[in-house]
Amino acid sequence: MSGDIVLSSALRNNLLSLQSTQRNIDTTQLRLATGLRVNSALDNPQNFFQAQSLNNRASDLTRLLDGISQSIRTIEQANTGVETLGQLLDQADSIALEAQSEIRASEGFSRARGNEDLTSLADLTTIGGGGVITAGDNFDVSVTQADGTTATLNIAINAGENIDDVVSAINADAGNLADVVRARVTDQGYFEIASLNENAAIRISSDGTGGGGGGLTTSAFAALGLDTVVGTEDDGAGTFRQGGTAIAGNTLTSAVSAAAQVGGSFEASAQLTDAAGGAGFLAAGGDVALNLTVDGITTNVAANITDTDTIQDVVDAINNAGPDGVEASFNTDTGQIEIEFDESIGQVEFEFVDNAASTTSFGFAGGASDGALGGNTLSEFITFDGVNPDVDQFEEDFNNIRDQIDQLVEDANFRGVNLLSGDNLTTFFNEDSSSSLRTEGTDFTSLGLGLQEGDFTNAANVQLSIDSVRDALADVRNFGQSIANDLSIIQFRRDFTEQTVNTLESGADDLVAADQNEEGANLLALQTRQALGTTSLSLASQSEQSVLRLF
Repeated sequence: MSGDIVLSSALRNNLLSLQSTQRNIDTTQLRLATGLRVNSALDNPQNFFQAQSLNNRASDLTRLLDGISQSIRTIEQANTGVETLGQLLDQADSIALEAQSEIRASEGFSRARGNEDLTSLADLTTIGGGGVITAGDNFDVSVTQADGTTATLNIAINAGENIDDVVSAINADAGNLADVVRARVTDQGYFEIASLNENAAIRISSDGTGGGGGGLTTSAFAALGLDTVVGTEDDGAGTFRQGGTAIAGNTLTSAVSAAAQVGGSFEASAQLTDAAGGAGFLAAGGDVALNLTVDGITTNVAANITDTDTIQDVVDAINNAGPDGVEASFNTDTGQIEIEFDESIGQVEFEFVDNAASTTSFGFAGGASDGALGGNTLSEFITFDGVNPDVDQFEEDFNNIRDQIDQLVEDANFRGVNLLSGDNLTTFFNEDSSSSLRTEGTDFTSLGLGLQEGDFTNAANVQLSIDSVRDALADVRNFGQSIANDLSIIQFRRDFTEQTVNTLESGADDLVAADQNEEGANLLALQTRQALGTTSLSLASQSEQSVLRLF
């Protein structure tokens, strides 16, 4: 068109060169500003998408690092709980050991205590859904003092009565049991009868079969929690009875017998009956077998003990029979056979089996194992169950620690996950969750650890508590080692993930990142080129102006 401006070839080439240089300058400035030499798929599709893939994975792993860190904190919280649990269990073990050492000091005051919480029962005749105890069912409480005197009270359980009514009936007795025993309901709701005088034996028994106003049955005593004291005994007359005797300490003594006295002194070489054939430890013509059951294990002490055997023969038979933790001796000062049981023993049973028409007067546990056998068997359960204020305090302290264990476990959660109450923790280490670690929790409540409520009524029960504490401590320590191992693995994987993220980001930078030094040099060169192009354009323009000067 006539209005168009016509540029010379030199000017046009210079302009094109300047435009190209400017575009290069713009690109270089963008690279310097962003730090990337590939800013979009248009720059380099292959590198752009590869770098994007690497950065996406790095971003996914970075998000996983937050979860890994929280897993570490969860395990650290559990580990803190494990350490504290170990300290509490160590303390419980120390308390139980102290209680065990005090058991000997509890000799003197006997106690019969149940193991069932009865406080929720408004009517004992409804126990177990009804039928276990019938209105009018009864049992005897007998107390034999150190001087051999025995006081007995019969207690009937009437309809509508609860355990407090039974306790009141025992404590309100103004005759037989006055100032001899006291009954109570413990803080745990257990029925307890304790002697008020030293060296007394408490016997709880029922000669009837129960039901309809008879004696309490085995199931009835069990429902009252007294099956730890009461068992099935032979009464020597061919019938069975429910009964048991609780004594303090771990030593049984026989009744003093005149038959053991020779020339005014007691001799172990004396025969079991006196020379005149009168009653002694065993009546004239007597012949019995003796079985001794220690915590459920029965040993035949002697197949035949006759009236012509000596006291020493009986002592030797007991010692030679080999029941673990049992030692017999004869006290020449008192004329009594003494049998000492290991403090870990909780219950024993004497069983005299009649081989002839025999009458025994050994009188272990207050004389309840005395009587004419008449061709039958005479047996008695004896429980070592002493009471001592120090032991009671140890029991309370032990149970307080047990409660604290439950509270500690409840407080050991972190963001809703509690490894000490059985929750599991899964930690993921890669973006598709195909790599993970499962940390399994454990129930470390007192029940989960197998820690039953402490019952320090005798050394055997204390030993059970000691054993359960030590088993629990072993479990806690093993779990601590397990989660410590998992913690190390997670920490290693956290470090690996951080390094992997760094590697991925570095790889992406290798594909798209700009070399700042190179781009800076490029910019300087392009600016120089632009300046030269501008000068060249100016020179070309000046040559055209020289043509105009000709006119």
